Amino acid sequence: MKFFDEARIEVAAGDGGNGMASFRREKFVPKGGPDGGDGGRGGDVVAVADRNLNTLIDYRYKRRFRAERGENGASKDCYGHGGADIVLRMPVGTIIRDQDSDELIADLDEDGKRVLVARGGRGGLGNIHFKSSVNRAPRKRTLGEEGQRRNLHLELKVLADVGLLGMPNAGKSTLIRSISAAKPKVADYPFTTLQPNLGVVRTRNEKSFVLADIPGLIEGAAEGAGLGHRFLRHLARTNLLLHLVDMAPFDPEADPLRDARAILEELRKYDEELHAKPRWLVLNKIDLIDPAERDARLADFVAALGHEGPWFAISALDGNGCEALCDAVQAHVDRESARLRAEREAAAEQDSPEAAADAQVGTEPQ
Repeated sequence: MKFFDEARIEVAAGDGGNGMASFRREKFVPKGGPDGGDGGRGGDVVAVADRNLNTLIDYRYKRRFRAERGENGASKDCYGHGGADIVLRMPVGTIIRDQDSDELIADLDEDGKRVLVARGGRGGLGNIHFKSSVNRAPRKRTLGEEGQRRNLHLELKVLADVGLLGMPNAGKSTLIRSISAAKPKVADYPFTTLQPNLGVVRTRNEKSFVLADIPGLIEGAAEGAGLGHRFLRHLARTNLLLHLVDMAPFDPEADPLRDARAILEELRKYDEELHAKPRWLVLNKIDLIDPAERDARLADFVAALGHEGPWFAISALDGNGCEALCDAVQAHVDRESARLRAEREAAAEQDSPEAAADAQVGTEPQ
């Protein structure tokens, strides 16, 4: 299935049904009072996160969605039934914005999360509501409200623990094939990867993490050059970046140090927050470097780049060094998960009724 990570759609909630103006008509009741019922409420438009979906292709071709209108009220004090809601299922990680105002409506970051994106109109009132001691036979009724209409921009940011960065042909797809069950296309020309790939990496003790591979970046990507710019947003939800560098390029004019610096500069220009994420250096294709000079060459490269974080030397092709890399990544992911879990628990305790009561007791005057 083709991958789509953006879509624009129009949604319209249902209009409310109109109220009814009618009067009771029965045998031996020549002047029955008002008995017009209310109109039904219009249906809502609801977005739901579904972990079984991984692309927005369903919204690429069908772009208009309308909920059901509420039924009109009827005589004999009969109320119209409410219009049926329409449920839009979207991949987990979808961000919904109002296209006209750029307002953030929802971030579907959890499976099953439901968000109201367009509210149905209220039903009109029947004339039964307008009777009084002065006006015993009101002919007034109200029309149903219009349902909310919106133009929405859908943007999918894939949910992954770790993201891969690198120039085209740095070996990102080879690495993800080597350490996971994902099988992205691999070839000896640039831009083999045209869309993000996700792979689940299983490590020891039945643990795993999700790795995202995006199309390679080139100089000028922050201004839209190449393919990487539009996919950089998929790295926003990761908590670790692996910067993959080709240490043995086939092109004699290629300079690994210059390419690595270019990647860092493009990352900084695109988003300072993304640039500030934890980033590890992964030096690939060490199997093509003379073993006698390998260690010195790698150390000189890291020093020249000025990288101060962890770094690893691997060969994605033969798997050398990949196990140590995966173990270190898994340990980092576990630490981050534990930290986030502790923060959520602390926040939940702080918001609990018991904590609020304790705070109130502590602020009472002596």
